[in-house]
Amino acid sequence: MASDEADQVRRHVLPHDAKRLVADILQGNGVPAENAAIIAKYLVAADLRGVDTHGINRIPSYMERIRQGVLNPSVQPTVNQVTPVVAQVDGQNGFGFVAAQLAMSAAIESAKTYGIGMASVKHSNHFGMAAWVVQQALDADMMSLVFTNSSPALPPYGGKSKLMGVSPIACGAPGKGPMPSFILDMAPSVAARGKVYKAKRRGEKIPLDWALDAEGRPTDDPEAALGGVMLPMGGPKGSALSIMMDVFSGCLSGSAFAGHVTGPYDPSKPADVGHFLVAIKADLFMSLDEFRERMKYLYERVVGADKAAGVDRIYFPGEIEQITEQERAKTGIPLVQAEIDALNAEAETVSVRPLVLAD
Repeated sequence: MASDEADQVRRHVLPHDAKRLVADILQGNGVPAENAAIIAKYLVAADLRGVDTHGINRIPSYMERIRQGVLNPSVQPTVNQVTPVVAQVDGQNGFGFVAAQLAMSAAIESAKTYGIGMASVKHSNHFGMAAWVVQQALDADMMSLVFTNSSPALPPYGGKSKLMGVSPIACGAPGKGPMPSFILDMAPSVAARGKVYKAKRRGEKIPLDWALDAEGRPTDDPEAALGGVMLPMGGPKGSALSIMMDVFSGCLSGSAFAGHVTGPYDPSKPADVGHFLVAIKADLFMSLDEFRERMKYLYERVVGADKAAGVDRIYFPGEIEQITEQERAKTGIPLVQAEIDALNAEAETVSVRPLVLAD
């Protein structure tokens, strides 16, 4: 087998060892054990759902930010209950996972009493896959909205330079029984920028409709794409959604906005990311069981719709990820050798046990 082919062979790590490795590396870099467990849980959750762009492979870039002094590993976010239904969390330039979990917890507690709770987060960092924040609300039988802003990657519609972030919009609603809950987690671009970083890491090409290079030409080279701009989905619609994320996550929170968020792969200065989270009781207008029955009916109508030519199955939003999670919980998380080497290098830096591969 040629060396480049060997480099692309997928090896697997079981979820429990992935969590162990990530928590060990984080603690070795000054992250308190409780916070390290939170971060490890949600990074592995992304890999299990097939969102490899926001999984454990983020660790080397996060650790570099710590080494460069632009992310505080040991800080604890603070929460200010502004009104009975509104909280503001100051991330204190710590990990976004910790700040976002605290913020959603505050929103959930408000919603338990008042039906709805909102939390704004300032001075935060990348919080990985937005679906985990949605899942936190689902675990409390809550509906949710989850917004964040991010570093410049998209031009405003009609422009040619990076200004807005590829900022995910996410929301969720609890389902019934084995039926998957509704989880929408999407970027306003044709593809998430993390997929470009993953392609670069793995030496792969990207589709020509994902991005433009610095000269404004379509490119299948991830390096050239990162030097150019991502393309918004639906033209002005995707552009407008990215601006909406900045309004709610940046302007409202007091964090960076209008192109001034620093990306997770740029260790030059603090990110100053903002988030906006809402939790809503699903039984505001009817019993929870009735709501779940209505969600079940919606699910059945969607997946049972007449199929277009060539379509074998229609999926509910979040269903493919749930299926992937069930599979990877058994088989493990797939990694290529370059990813394994990068994680083991971080483990060696802080003298902790490297990855234990399942195959």
